[in-house]
Amino acid sequence: MANAFKNRVLQSVGTSPVDVGAVVASSTETTLIGMTIANRVSSVISVDVQLHNGSTSTYIVKAAPVPVGGSLIVVGGDQKIVLNVGHKIIVTSNTASSADVVMSFLEIT
Repeated sequence: MANAFKNRVLQSVGTSPVDVGAVVASSTETTLIGMTIANRVSSVISVDVQLHNGSTSTYIVKAAPVPVGGSLIVVGGDQKIVLNVGHKIIVTSNTASSADVVMSFLEIT
């Protein structure tokens, strides 16, 4: 089995839901080990992060505030999220082009 640390970076996420990374492929084990969302505008924003399993979405955070010049650590430290086949992470902001997202994960193939 090969281990690979990877990340996905998105800039200017806005009011349309955005898939942060590719759907987890079969024969791959993926663990989300870090996720940070930064506010890039001059007002407080609210963000939603959801785990989508192919048919339904479950909130990891809902309407979480991100201060001006600040960031929100959605996943990190002791918290990890296991992503199964077909899972993906969706991010939405309440403000157009307002959030930058960095997601780090471990893939085992």
